[in-house]
Amino acid sequence: MSLTLTRRSRVRTAALLALVLLAAPACADDGPAAGPGGTVKIGLLASLSGTYQSVGKDIRDGFQLYLSAHDGKLGGRTVELVVADEGNGAATAVPAATKLLKQDRVAALTGIVGGGSVAAVQPLLTETKVPFVGSNGRPELKDVSRVWHTSYLSDEPGEAIAAHVREDVKGSVYAIGPDYQGGWDELRGFTEAYAKAGGKLANPDGRTTFTPFPATTNFTPYFARIKASGADAVYTFYAGSAAVDFVKQYARSEIRDVPLYAAGFLTEGGVLDAQGDAARDIYSVLNYSPDLDNAENRAFVAAWKAEHDGSPTTYAMASYDAAAVLDRAIAAAGDDATPDRINAAIGQLGQIASPRGTWQFSPTTHAPVQKWYLRQVRPDGRALSNTVVGDLATVGG
Repeated sequence: MSLTLTRRSRVRTAALLALVLLAAPACADDGPAAGPGGTVKIGLLASLSGTYQSVGKDIRDGFQLYLSAHDGKLGGRTVELVVADEGNGAATAVPAATKLLKQDRVAALTGIVGGGSVAAVQPLLTETKVPFVGSNGRPELKDVSRVWHTSYLSDEPGEAIAAHVREDVKGSVYAIGPDYQGGWDELRGFTEAYAKAGGKLANPDGRTTFTPFPATTNFTPYFARIKASGADAVYTFYAGSAAVDFVKQYARSEIRDVPLYAAGFLTEGGVLDAQGDAARDIYSVLNYSPDLDNAENRAFVAAWKAEHDGSPTTYAMASYDAAAVLDRAIAAAGDDATPDRINAAIGQLGQIASPRGTWQFSPTTHAPVQKWYLRQVRPDGRALSNTVVGDLATVGG
């Protein structure tokens, strides 16, 4: 046992060293480092319980991985990371965010899984004048002056894959997803772009079918509707435990031979392990895959695997990038790293080297301008993985 632990420790040390070396050139060009001494307090809000617990844990762990690779510092300052549980949505996210922003008085906030949670927390950011660097989906907001995202806008995955589905499917597509903010955004992105590409929905009323969230665990009645519609393919968005239920039941249903396309969260991370063979051949769209061949991703994947079982997810990657953004912004803020100065510095960062490939913030949406990838669940040795099979659109701006 001691030999195994020693090897694991060496792999971890080497991987973290590689990440530090990769990050060093970007920091060197960002102006003066933060002033001597001092601690910066960062709040991290994520779903550490409920339907999206696995997503929240990946967000937490991705941020902590970056901190571990940088001696627990951002911008040269020691970080006090205050972690809070978002739970299942706005009802629990708002009080948790209120404590972080008003009692703990964090200099910046990061994380948040649910789009509805983001919308509910946004007024608090305006009130406290604290920047938010989110690491999961976000709905459209009127005021993004203190809101930044290293992930995506929630309608972008569907928008990125719609033209491909239109070309690939010779017939109509049935759209289905969960009845809450994230589901509305994810399916709207697909259906609007699909219609513009000349596609027709198989749904009888021409509108997405939404399933009650989080109450729906039995999807069999919905599969019967899809069968009756005569759909030639299905497009969907589910994540967390709902994604496991949907995929397992789909594979046993009367529509199991109907091709399934999805936003990548349907088969992302630990849910793919839980789905097993039921997920085989599903096509999905996402901004990241662990098999992307670039130096930042190789180092990131090695460091993640040294600390965790399995490969990193888009959630972990985006949270890792959120830490990288704050690292550079806090350094650029100089001796007086106030929330206002950190927020202003984020807007001046320019291109960001990332495991997903280089990206930058859109000046209008404050979300990434980035490439999206077409993936398919395929065997990778003894396991199944989301293998990149093509490039899709670059979305954002």
